[in-house]
Amino acid sequence: MAESSTPPLSPAHVALAAVFQVRDGALTVLLWERAREPYSGAWALPGGTLSGDETLESSILRHLATKVDVRDVSHLEQLGTWSDPARHPERWELATAYLGLVPLGIDPRVPADTHWHRVDALPATAFDHGTIVLAGRDRLRGKLSYSNIGFALAPDTFTLAELRDVYEAALGYEVSATNLKRVLLRRGAIEAVGKRRAHGPAGGRPAELYRFRARLLEVTDPFAVFRPPE
Repeated sequence: MAESSTPPLSPAHVALAAVFQVRDGALTVLLWERAREPYSGAWALPGGTLSGDETLESSILRHLATKVDVRDVSHLEQLGTWSDPARHPERWELATAYLGLVPLGIDPRVPADTHWHRVDALPATAFDHGTIVLAGRDRLRGKLSYSNIGFALAPDTFTLAELRDVYEAALGYEVSATNLKRVLLRRGAIEAVGKRRAHGPAGGRPAELYRFRARLLEVTDPFAVFRPPE
C-alpha cells in the first residue's frame, strides 16, 4: 500500500503575555476584550501568532507594542507552554506564555478595548487565559520570596511603606515594612539612596528613600519563602 503524501498537520503557535502591575493597591493584569468568535466578549491576554522570522520573545514584544501599546515592561520571562489539543475550539494551537511586569506609577496608554483587571476579581476569560493569569501570579509570588524581582514592580526609588504596599498587593497578604527592610537589606537587594521624601500636608518625619541595587533578576536566597502572618 502506498504511503500518503499528505504532510502531517502542525499546530499553530501563539505567544501570550500575562502582564502584571500594582495599581490602586491591587495586583492587576492587562486583558483585552475579544470582538469576534470564538469567545466574543470575553477577555483575553495580549499576544498573537508567531511570524516565520521571529523568536517567541521578539514576537510577544511586537504584539505588546502594536496591539496594546505597552513598551514599558521592566521584566519578561517565559512562563510555560499550554498544549491541550482542546484549548482552542476551532484549531490545534499551542500557546507559550510570558510573565511581564510593569513598575508602579507608569501608566501605559492602552486601546479602548484593553483594561487592567484585578487578579482577585477576573472577568470571564477566553480559552485557558484565566489559568495562565493565575500561573503567572503564582510564579511572581514565588520569585518575590527568593529573588529581587520586586525591582520590576517598584518605582526607581521608593519609601519602605511604598515597597511594603507593592509586596502586599502582589503576595495577597499583609507584610511588615520593618521585616521586609531587614530581609532585603540582609540579602543586599536594596540600598538607601541618601535622600528623604517629605510627607504631605499632614506633616511627619520625611521618609528615607531606597532603591533596588540591580535592575536585572538575581536570586538572592534560593531557599527563602515569604509566608503570610500567623
